[in-house]
Amino acid sequence: MDRKDVGVAVSIGVGIGFALGWFIRGRSLKRIPYPATGVKNTDVDLTDNALKLSDNGEYKLVLVVRQDLKMGKGKAAAQCCHAAVHASEFVARNKPELFNKWKMTGQPKVVVKADSEKMLLDLAKKARSLGLNASLIQDAGRTQIAPGSKTVLGVGPGPENLVNEVTGHLKLC
Repeated sequence: MDRKDVGVAVSIGVGIGFALGWFIRGRSLKRIPYPATGVKNTDVDLTDNALKLSDNGEYKLVLVVRQDLKMGKGKAAAQCCHAAVHASEFVARNKPELFNKWKMTGQPKVVVKADSEKMLLDLAKKARSLGLNASLIQDAGRTQIAPGSKTVLGVGPGPENLVNEVTGHLKLC
């Protein structure tokens, strides 16, 4: 084989590898079981009717962090990551058009404060009543927080107007 043949073979191999990886990734994402362990997301209505009523073309995901748990900054950041990943994957699976709109507008995310577990639960209930995703994250209890503690709520991704109805009154972290 001369250098030209080696280059062609490598190019073909890379192309086939890329295509195969893209295909396998797309198929494996469809197999993620929901709800994930420790995350409750019941009674979510992600119908077109609920979301189109308030769709102004802007979308966002709001992460609501409990302040009464006194989590360290790193712990709070990790819990926010759990909520962001779960919320986005849940919406990607159940409402792909909505997910793609949020993704194409830069995936806006905002982090705000909540005073208590009760506040998180009330916000989750309100979000679900408006047809929004509400991903409530519970800690495994391996570090700073007691097992099962509800730490962060992900509201959305969804139309900005609807998300603001749930979280617009909360202060930024």
